[in-house]
Amino acid sequence: MVYQIQNDKPIKLNFICTHNSRRSQFSQIWAHVWGYYFNLPVQSFSGGVEVTEFNSRAVAALRRDGFEIKAIGDSNPIYELNFGKKQKPILAYSKLFDDESNPKVEFAAIMTCDHADENCPYIPGCEVRFPIRFEDPKIFDETPIERKMYSERSHEIASELFYVFGQVHKLMKK
Repeated sequence: MVYQIQNDKPIKLNFICTHNSRRSQFSQIWAHVWGYYFNLPVQSFSGGVEVTEFNSRAVAALRRDGFEIKAIGDSNPIYELNFGKKQKPILAYSKLFDDESNPKVEFAAIMTCDHADENCPYIPGCEVRFPIRFEDPKIFDETPIERKMYSERSHEIASELFYVFGQVHKLMKK
């Protein structure tokens, strides 16, 4: 990844989870935000091994964090997430990891759930693969702590990516 930065190439990160509905979406969005914050040439993507839709509970958690979100379409809508007036919206929707909108070569595959990590042993075109597994907030659906746990998972992912991007930023300043 440092090679990409040193050679003025973007760092392409594809966050992969089974349904591309919660953890991989959180990861794509927070990676985009922290790339902007640390002024790193990051392009973030997400995908799954099945297409469902960006989970409404995950969308609600991001709204609570201040993202302005607009849905386009009914079945598997495309969400436009805005976090700054000068930034293009982040587009988020459930798709396969090899969707036409995702990179085909020179990217890192980051496996955000155990199922996708264990059942998808080969990601064509990726240069490196990292398992960074997060607990699925889905296990709290329809419980009294559902809202709290979706926000907690989003914040956990945001915090971990903030730390990693901060470390990369420090390395690049040297």
